[in-house]
Amino acid sequence: MNSKYLYLSLDIISILFPFIFSFYSKSNFSKKWKYLWIAVLIPGTLFIIWDEIFTRFGVWGFNEKYLSGVYAGSLPLEEILFFICIPYACVFTFEALNFLVKKDYLGRYQKVISIGLIAISLILGLVYIDKWYTCTSFLGLAVYLFLLQFTWKASFLGRFYFAYMFILIPFFIVNGILTGSWIDDPVVWYNDLENSGVRMGTIPVEDVFYGMLLIVMNVSIFEWLQRRR
Repeated sequence: MNSKYLYLSLDIISILFPFIFSFYSKSNFSKKWKYLWIAVLIPGTLFIIWDEIFTRFGVWGFNEKYLSGVYAGSLPLEEILFFICIPYACVFTFEALNFLVKKDYLGRYQKVISIGLIAISLILGLVYIDKWYTCTSFLGLAVYLFLLQFTWKASFLGRFYFAYMFILIPFFIVNGILTGSWIDDPVVWYNDLENSGVRMGTIPVEDVFYGMLLIVMNVSIFEWLQRRR
C-alpha cells in the first residue's frame, strides 16, 4: 500500500465493519441514522474548529508522507473524516453492546465514576493550565460530564463507561499507528510543550480524555434525540 493513503485507510477500516453490521436485521442500526448523523456532525464541527485552531498554533500537526494531499484549511481530508468515521464506529459499538448486554453493570456506580472523572480532569486541567492540549481536553471533559451527571441527569452514563472500555481497544490500535507505533514516523505529531508529556507507548495520555469527550458528546446527543422523539 502506498504510504500516503495510510491515514485514509485507517479511517475506512474504522467505519467499514460497523457500517456493514449496521443492517443486521435483529438490531438495525441504520434505522437510527437520522439521529446518528446529527449526533456526529454537531460535535464533529466543534472538534474540527478546535483542530484547525490547534494546528495553526502548532499544538499538533500532520506528516505529509501519510496523507493524500487534499486539505480544507490547515486540516487534511483524513483528519476531517476521522471525526465522522470514529464517532460512527463508537456510537455503533455503544448501541451494539446495549443490544448484546442487557444489564447495566455500571449503572449503580455511574455517579461515583462521573465524580471521579470530573475531579481528576479538573485537577489535571488546572495543574497543566499552561499546556493548551492538556488544559482544554481535561477541563472540557470535566465541564461536560458535570452537565450530563448533575444538570441534565443523564441515565446512560453507566452504559457509556462500560462501552468506552471496549472502545479503548481499537482506540489504542488506531491511535497507536497515528502517533508512530509500528511505522517509521508519526502520522500525527504533537508539540510536547503543549501537553503533559505523559505517553502510553506513543499515545499522549490526553488522547484518551479528548476521545472520551468527543464520544460522550456523540452518545449524549444521540440518546437525547431518541428520547425526545
